[in-house]
Amino acid sequence: MSDEPVMATNDDASECKRGAVQLGYWQDNYIPYFVRQIEKRAPEINRGYYARVKGVERFIKTFLKKAGSSSQIVNLGAGFDTLYWRLKDQGVYMSNYVEIDFPTVTARKCYAIKRNKQLLERIHEQDGEVKLSATDLHAGNYHCIGADLRNISQLEMKLQQAEVSFANPTLFIAECVLVYIENDCVNRLLGWIASKFKSALFVNYEMCNMNDTFGDVMLGNLRARGCTLAGISFCKNLETQKSRFISNNWQGAKAWDMVQIYYDLPAAERQRIEKIEFLDEQELLIQLFQHYCICVGWLGTEFADISCNGGD
Repeated sequence: MSDEPVMATNDDASECKRGAVQLGYWQDNYIPYFVRQIEKRAPEINRGYYARVKGVERFIKTFLKKAGSSSQIVNLGAGFDTLYWRLKDQGVYMSNYVEIDFPTVTARKCYAIKRNKQLLERIHEQDGEVKLSATDLHAGNYHCIGADLRNISQLEMKLQQAEVSFANPTLFIAECVLVYIENDCVNRLLGWIASKFKSALFVNYEMCNMNDTFGDVMLGNLRARGCTLAGISFCKNLETQKSRFISNNWQGAKAWDMVQIYYDLPAAERQRIEKIEFLDEQELLIQLFQHYCICVGWLGTEFADISCNGGD
C-alpha cells in the first residue's frame, strides 16, 4: 500500500478538528495556522472528535500530574496536532516534547511553524537556537521530526537527535496510527519501547469492535480512500487492543470504548456541547462511540492505577 492515503488522513482529521473548534466544541487558537479550509461535518462527527480530544487530554493531564517536570511526550503520527502549544498556554512544563510523522507531513508542519510568528514565538527559548531542516525542527524542548515508525533504527537515531532520555517518564500518544501499520512492525515498535524506557504510558486512540456491519461500513469507507488497514486485526475488541501491549512486554494495559469515555467526561461540559448542534437521534453517535476506544499500556508501576475518569 502507498503511504499517501494514510498521510491524507491527517488533512481530514485536521479539517474536522478545525470545524469543531470553529463551532465552539473546544478551544484551540493554533489549529487555524495549519488548516485553512473548513468543510461542514455531521454533528455526530463533531461530537466524536470532541470525545476523542477531551478523552485523550484527560490521560495526558493524569500523566503530567504523576510524572512532573521531568516528563517527556512523544506524539506518534502527530500530523498537525497543536497539543504542544496548548500545553504551553496552560503553563505546563515538561522536559521534552517530540512529534513524529512521515517526512512529507513534518515538512509541511515545519513550513507552517516557520512562516507563522505566533507558532514560532511559543517554541523559541530566549537565547535558544532553532535548528530547521526541510523535514525536522528542533527548538528548546520542542522537536518535530520526520521518521517512519516501521524503521526502528531510524526512529532511535531521530529520538537521540531530539535528546530524548530513556530514563525519564515518557508519554506516547497515537491517534489512529497503529492501525495503518503492519502487525509485526507494531510489535517491534512496542517491544523496542518496552526494552528502552523504564517508566512510560502509551495512550492509543483507535477503532475497536470492528467485526459487525457498522465496522464493515467503516472499513469500506477507508478502503475506498485507498487505506488498507494493515493492523486491523488488533481492533477486533478491547481485549485484542490490550493484548498488543501485554504480548510485547508492557506491565499492563486497560481499555475503554468511547461510550464510557464520553459519559465519564464532566456532565456540565457534555451538556454544553450537546447544545451546539441538534442531533436527530443518539443511535448513530452511540454506534460510532462503540467502534472507537482508548487503550493504555504502561511500563513501571507509576501508571498502573490509571483510569478513564481522570480522578474527578
